[in-house]
Amino acid sequence: MTKILKINRRRPEVPKIRIAAEVLRKGGLVAFPTETVYGLGADALNAAAVRKIFEVKGRPFDNPLIVHIADRKEVCRLAKEIPDNARELMNEFWPGPLTLVLKKSEVVPDVTTGGLDTVAVRMPDNKIALAMIKEAGVAVAAPSANIFSKPSPTSAAHVAHDLYGKVDVIIDGGVARIGVESTVVDLTTTPPTLLRPGGISLEDLKKVLGRVVLHPAVRVEKTRITAKSPGMKYRHYAPDASVIVVEGRRRKVGRKMRQLVEEYKRKGKIVGVMATNRRCGYTADVVKFAGNDPAAVAKNLFKVFRKFDEEGVDVILAEGVGEKGLGLAIMNRLKKAAYKVVKA
Repeated sequence: MTKILKINRRRPEVPKIRIAAEVLRKGGLVAFPTETVYGLGADALNAAAVRKIFEVKGRPFDNPLIVHIADRKEVCRLAKEIPDNARELMNEFWPGPLTLVLKKSEVVPDVTTGGLDTVAVRMPDNKIALAMIKEAGVAVAAPSANIFSKPSPTSAAHVAHDLYGKVDVIIDGGVARIGVESTVVDLTTTPPTLLRPGGISLEDLKKVLGRVVLHPAVRVEKTRITAKSPGMKYRHYAPDASVIVVEGRRRKVGRKMRQLVEEYKRKGKIVGVMATNRRCGYTADVVKFAGNDPAAVAKNLFKVFRKFDEEGVDVILAEGVGEKGLGLAIMNRLKKAAYKVVKA
């Protein structure tokens, strides 16, 4: 039976935090809020507990997990070495939506890292998450708290829909503030490599690191890869409906979207549109406004995907956004979820 704990995001109640922490110490699974999305956590150094994450999610074992910490000193235990650029990024962005890939130490089980010699570490910017990790006294391995490849959860209700009855505790700490997962940067390469865009932009990273190269997986280019980070190797974030992303100049995107709406309606499909303009005028069966700026679209993206599934649409036509700032993360998620991408 899954226990749901509603916890105040500003002043987490200590007795409730202790319940979740005890579950983690005993090798159980806890779904918890972060500033990005909800995570499904287990003791990162307990191989048996970590395996439960993969089994519950239906996640391939070669897909590494991110290890969440509440104290920067933990990095010294998890990683063999901490380069200077890692310390600079920690000083600038932690706690926050930035994950660092470093050479792992012997204490980290292979199951946590997908069999790799690297470990991905971050410190979340969420009072509930930090209090729980600190109280548990263990580093917490946590991918998103959903069924593998489906839209990530940004609320406890999303987690319960996917995982109720499969995990020990779900913490309800309100809606995730950012809505897309953390940025992941690999510091074992020279120059550093952006593996997954997220809440910290490429432009922000360059201000600290100088040169940063993009892994081909960021723009979902077809290439054989070794996944050092979640969200690289497999189709992710996808609703049940087929997602078609339309990218290009705004006016051309609007024309192409209208054309595709009519085309799919003639085929007898129930058509949904994810729009970034309330006055879009689309005649689709279901139109959802995701927001008119990147921060709003990021926060609403996965929620909108889930609502389309609730309304039974067959096809989702999604307007692309510019790839600057948070837009790079949004387009990464849209393309990873997409059946196809159309140029307007």
